[in-house]
Amino acid sequence: MMASALPDTARDERVARRTSAGARAVLRQAEDRLLALTLLVMVVLPVTEVVLRSLWSLGIPSLSVIVQHLVLVAGMLGAAVAARQDRFIALAAANTLGGRLGERWPRLLSYGIAAVVSTFLAVAAWRLLAVEYAAGTTLGLGLPAWVLLAPLPLGYALIAWRLAGHAAARQGDRLALLAVLVAAVLGIGSLPFDTPGATMLGLGAVLLATVLGAPVFVAIGGAALLLFWGEDLPIAAIAIDHYRLATNPTLPAIPLFTVAGYLLTEGRAPERLVRVFGALFGWMRGGPAVVAVGACTFLTCFTGASGVTIIALGGLLLPLFANAGYGRRSTLGLVTGAGSAGVLLPPSLPLILYAVVAQVSIEQMFLAAVGPALLMASLTALWGIRLAPRRRSRPPFDRREALAAIAAARWELLAPVLGLGALLSGLATPVEAAALTTLYVLIVQTAIRREMNLAGDVPRVLAECGLMVGGILLVLGVAQGLTNFLVDAEIPERAVSWAVEIIDSPWTFLALLNLALLAAGCLVDIYSAIVILVPLIVPIGLALGVDPLHLGLVFLANLELGYLTPPVGLNLFYASYRFERPLGEVCRAVMPLFLVLCAGVLLITFVPALSTTLPAQLR
Repeated sequence: MMASALPDTARDERVARRTSAGARAVLRQAEDRLLALTLLVMVVLPVTEVVLRSLWSLGIPSLSVIVQHLVLVAGMLGAAVAARQDRFIALAAANTLGGRLGERWPRLLSYGIAAVVSTFLAVAAWRLLAVEYAAGTTLGLGLPAWVLLAPLPLGYALIAWRLAGHAAARQGDRLALLAVLVAAVLGIGSLPFDTPGATMLGLGAVLLATVLGAPVFVAIGGAALLLFWGEDLPIAAIAIDHYRLATNPTLPAIPLFTVAGYLLTEGRAPERLVRVFGALFGWMRGGPAVVAVGACTFLTCFTGASGVTIIALGGLLLPLFANAGYGRRSTLGLVTGAGSAGVLLPPSLPLILYAVVAQVSIEQMFLAAVGPALLMASLTALWGIRLAPRRRSRPPFDRREALAAIAAARWELLAPVLGLGALLSGLATPVEAAALTTLYVLIVQTAIRREMNLAGDVPRVLAECGLMVGGILLVLGVAQGLTNFLVDAEIPERAVSWAVEIIDSPWTFLALLNLALLAAGCLVDIYSAIVILVPLIVPIGLALGVDPLHLGLVFLANLELGYLTPPVGLNLFYASYRFERPLGEVCRAVMPLFLVLCAGVLLITFVPALSTTLPAQLR
């Protein structure tokens, strides 16, 4: 009897495992589809508003409130998907260090602390939800405020659960971590972080977890929690700041332009863009470098991430350089740095975020960025021309091929014209312009090009884009809480007073700022750096007479250059992964171009007219 029962038991266990795996797959697919649907609705609603307003002078009631809260939903859903796939933004060198120390304990420590921090952030959001529920306030369409706020605590709780799952592969480790999480929540009211020593100890633990591989948001959110506890302040304030940032009226432009960028990288759009620039500039000496700069800059201005451009275009550009006789090191360096200028070219996402945080006009910020973007792109192209072999036959300029290439890529080339034209003409707000651009790209890819399937490919791409958006918005949300703590502690005012006493000229301030921002760009992603540092730096710049638009371009150019700074710049790791080359080789290849771009950053810094002339003429 026992022998016959064992096979049945094993068979039942296998069936149960298959059933459980099938259920998880269904839930994951449903989660991805919901994320994609949320982003799609965010695209459609603003475009509908533009059409109704333009044709019939009508509007959708509470549309801005709806779209803003859809950003919150998409952000938390995307962050939950990022947690599920273990694809959060983390320090580039963390995995290398963790691997040297072994697998089990670094992961248990880093992700265990990450799960604890996420749990407390969920508690903070839950407390805010309880307050809103008790107040009974309503927002757009008569919905209770607590219903619209619910994605925040639910998202943090799901993130904590998934990080805890990633932390421990062994059953015993999981049980121990679960006990720690329960004990932490139950003991939240008696935490001993009301003394400087305990706060510093906690900050050290969070820093260690980040170095070992915990997501960046854990470092920022953990620091915010510890500082609030240290000052005996309610941690619900962190959730309030996250909510306010996520529902900022201009913030939806960031996920919308990101969607447009991701859609553009699908299908054969990158090939058509490379063909256009190749037809226009491939005949000249150093043509491949100009082609790489043009194509990479174009894509980066939409994705807001030069690292994504390296992945998308790297395979297309390598043969161009090889056929033109470029050396392997020169090729590697140029392809890695070719898209850096795209971060400064409208409608780049960092430009939008800086304008939001610094409280300057997005239109003026776009205009101010044109000169610096062209400068950085030109320097990169000129360096590529200098590296080109001098004696090598090149195809002559073919007018027919150029016109044919432009005609073939006409739909993609019109995308920035449509969005920026609608914005600068006053026809659309920044969010509406972003939605118009995204819907246009979606129609081109699915209905005109037919390179994407509306039912299959689009949800997949939107879910992938939502993952990136969720990771970014999560960092921005916790960074906003940390920033507001610093503001309440009067850190910016003290910094202004100190700077005015110590620094005697704006040029000295800008020189020191370059060094500080270059170091920050190596260690912190550009989005969290904007939210944390801009409120501290802009008041100092204003006190010393530095134009906020000029300061913004200095800020962004340095942070983007930090992505190429050896040996820890994030794009160096992207290139090492994409081209399967050792990190040391990538660093050596990039160093000459890095020095060239340093010269460009100095020109942007010490020639303010590059940033301020165009906005002043068109005000």
